[in-house]
Amino acid sequence: MADYVAPAREIGFVVNELLDYQELTQLNSFTEATPELTGAILDEAAKFAGEVISPLNRVGDTQGVKIEGDSVRTPEGFADAYQLFVENQWLSLAQNPQYGGQGLPFLVHLAAAEMWNSACTSMALCPMLTAGGIDALSAHANDELKDKYLPNLVTGKWTATMNLTEPHAGSDLSTLKTRAEPEGDHYRIRGQKIYITWGEHDMAENIIHIVLAPMVDAPPGNKGLSLFLVPKFMVNEDGSLGERNDLRVVSTEHKLGIHASPTCVMSFGENEGAVGYLIGEPGDGLACMFTLMNHARLEVGLQGVALSERAYQDALAYAKERVQGRNVETGEPARIIEHADVQRMLMQMKSLTDAMRGLTYDGAYSHDFRTHGRDDDEKRRYDERFALLTPVVKAWCTELVNEVTSLGVQVHGGMGFIEETGAAQHYRDARITSIYEGTNGIQANDLVGRKLLRDQGAALTSYLDEVLDTAQKLEGNNDLKPIGSALRDATENLQATARYILENAQSNQKFVGAVAYNFLMAMGYVAGGWYMAKTAEKATEGLSGGERDFYEKKLTSVRFYFSQMLPRHRSYMDAVITGADIGVALNEECF
Repeated sequence: MADYVAPAREIGFVVNELLDYQELTQLNSFTEATPELTGAILDEAAKFAGEVISPLNRVGDTQGVKIEGDSVRTPEGFADAYQLFVENQWLSLAQNPQYGGQGLPFLVHLAAAEMWNSACTSMALCPMLTAGGIDALSAHANDELKDKYLPNLVTGKWTATMNLTEPHAGSDLSTLKTRAEPEGDHYRIRGQKIYITWGEHDMAENIIHIVLAPMVDAPPGNKGLSLFLVPKFMVNEDGSLGERNDLRVVSTEHKLGIHASPTCVMSFGENEGAVGYLIGEPGDGLACMFTLMNHARLEVGLQGVALSERAYQDALAYAKERVQGRNVETGEPARIIEHADVQRMLMQMKSLTDAMRGLTYDGAYSHDFRTHGRDDDEKRRYDERFALLTPVVKAWCTELVNEVTSLGVQVHGGMGFIEETGAAQHYRDARITSIYEGTNGIQANDLVGRKLLRDQGAALTSYLDEVLDTAQKLEGNNDLKPIGSALRDATENLQATARYILENAQSNQKFVGAVAYNFLMAMGYVAGGWYMAKTAEKATEGLSGGERDFYEKKLTSVRFYFSQMLPRHRSYMDAVITGADIGVALNEECF
């Protein structure tokens, strides 16, 4: 197992060259967030990831978590590392200075979070959920709740969770049985929630549960859901901790991967009822929760990038050391990196990771402009971009991380099937990403049903117009003309696929569900092609500087993506246009 080295140069390329970070610093909120400052911060984040978090990855996987009475004990070293995380103020990077945050762009947070997730995804999940909870409270809670809870959440001194799922209710939240009963200025929460990530642990003194539940007299269905803040320990007026609330961990799940991240069954109100406080208005729970969910979905997509990077690093290191067979050109004993098929697998891992990183970081960049833009028009435009990209980031990147980590096992050969190499852990840890925070089928339905159809393709058209502008620019460059032409063809194919969906969406109630996944995957590959095309443009410009080797490698990755990865979009396009009928025709009797 190779030591993790944070890909600081790769991340810096995306932040500063692929995206226009200087444009972010022109916004009133970020005038002090200079490239020099953020570069220094990310260098330190890289050191923290490599020196503090990464050594926990193997320990966490082998030791797992242990439930002891009403508490959960984390693996050796986790609590100490988390305290260092808090002391270094890592969670506060992009948070509101009013509550102790540093006020940096979300893009900077995302770049640091990639390194934490590569180093140890189980550990990184804890602050990820806290950041989502901060988003939900910041957007929807009253000032009293914000003042009381946000300062300690922003520092990471307290952590937060998201409580949606119940044993009988997964993605369909309209049938929740947990109930909230009003009592003075608060509510009493009674019920059980499952799959609660970091629902109980020993790393922080308090855990703030964000709980979705209907009130006792609420109308049935999603419109009756409300959102509540339910602390593990009550918080006194002076900010000190009071008595323990009526909630407890019942059990932790035994999982395929992310063993060091406790996935809890939580019970609320077995006795007098857990005290909870309303977030937002009654009946607005689902809308409030989606503020948290959209944050989480972007960061789950980031987990796809991060685990792909880690798997690639380990596979590359192994391929450079393992001697097997002979070099077909020299006849000498060969390290396996000299074999063409291993080279194919490694470059496939690298190019897909490069494309995923560009897409995901653009999602964060859009988030910064939607919240801090110069005027309402700019905020609206980037809000539409963020909404369009979020399901693609989440689903495309997490579909691909399963492929990339599987390739990592394959590069290791038989040793990849042995736990000591670490390759199997990346594969296991990655598998959940395409499931949680809304399965990828749900993301695809969101992309087509709520994004493409709702505005009749307006946001997609705006996005693809920018892609076509890049294609046209590259077509005017003799060296990059083939890339520009391929990008144009792929974009026009995606436009044709979108038109087909718009024209046929009302033909059958099952139509959207039958075509959505394939459309999302086609869009992912075309979007990835855009970021890779822009990479080619910037890399060509950089060849004359002092990092020629870095930029040549970027160009190789781009050429591989365009020749071997981008063509995949056509099969997904065909599956939409020529495969919709069989998809619609499927029924239970077919199986």
